[in-house]
Amino acid sequence: MQLVDRQEVADSAAIARMLRRMANEIVERNQGASSIALVGIRTGGLHLAERLVELVHSIENHRPPLGAVDITLYRDDVFVGLPRPQVGTTELPFRLAGVNIVLVDDVLFTGRTVRAALDALMDYGRPRQVQLATLVDRGMRELPIAADYIGVTVDTTANDSIRVFLKEQGEEDRVVLRTRRSDESN
Repeated sequence: MQLVDRQEVADSAAIARMLRRMANEIVERNQGASSIALVGIRTGGLHLAERLVELVHSIENHRPPLGAVDITLYRDDVFVGLPRPQVGTTELPFRLAGVNIVLVDDVLFTGRTVRAALDALMDYGRPRQVQLATLVDRGMRELPIAADYIGVTVDTTANDSIRVFLKEQGEEDRVVLRTRRSDESN
């Protein structure tokens, strides 16, 4: 089986528009930026959270705190699906109590990553509220988790995957829908 690029869902301009809209929605819903902090799920979610912090700052002239959470040891498949897990750092340089946390990830799929991130957050304190922002919602949830802020929703099948490429990772910003195809050669 190999993954074949099927469709570009968003280019860099579309991603920039999505993030601007999401930043405005975050500010509107929270009546400003003074009571929020953004926490990115490593790695793609952190890059997007960094961008959202800058966009919120440009709207409100207030830079909300930024944190990062690594979910490696909170995954329910850490010893099954990850033969050699590489643990990153969780950095939450602010108190969670009384804060509205906007948890940011690049792709929302089964909900298991978000569940793991929520478990990690709760080990550091109890925020007033946790809201979820995702660049791409691809559906097919296994857990009852929904995003509050969504860049784009893409209908996918079990054979599909979504790949988010970001400039912070040395790529050109884009979102690609990929499909698993079996190699059939006679």
